[in-house]
Amino acid sequence: MIFDLRIYTLHPGQLPAWLRMYEEFGHATQVKHCGEPVFYATTEVGTMNQVVHVWKYKSQADRERRRAALMKDAKFQAYLKRSAEMGAHLTQECRILKSTSFSPL
Repeated sequence: MIFDLRIYTLHPGQLPAWLRMYEEFGHATQVKHCGEPVFYATTEVGTMNQVVHVWKYKSQADRERRRAALMKDAKFQAYLKRSAEMGAHLTQECRILKSTSFSPL
């Protein structure tokens, strides 16, 4: 099992509008291809204006297959266009995490 950790830092004041837009136009399509996220959260302490989410996959090959299908989906491409036009993102971090033998997940 691997986990895809993503941390997006948004410009101040953009988080509520971006979350509404993602929920309306992006989330269902992403779940359709990638499954339910392990979690999807915003920061309340520390670096502010961040969205943090984790997706789990059976393997790197499973992740690549699912994300390739997601990126081919016209609905997700439309969401990405909306997101880019909104200009809310300041930075993006992506990490692939591998579970330890004693992890509960």
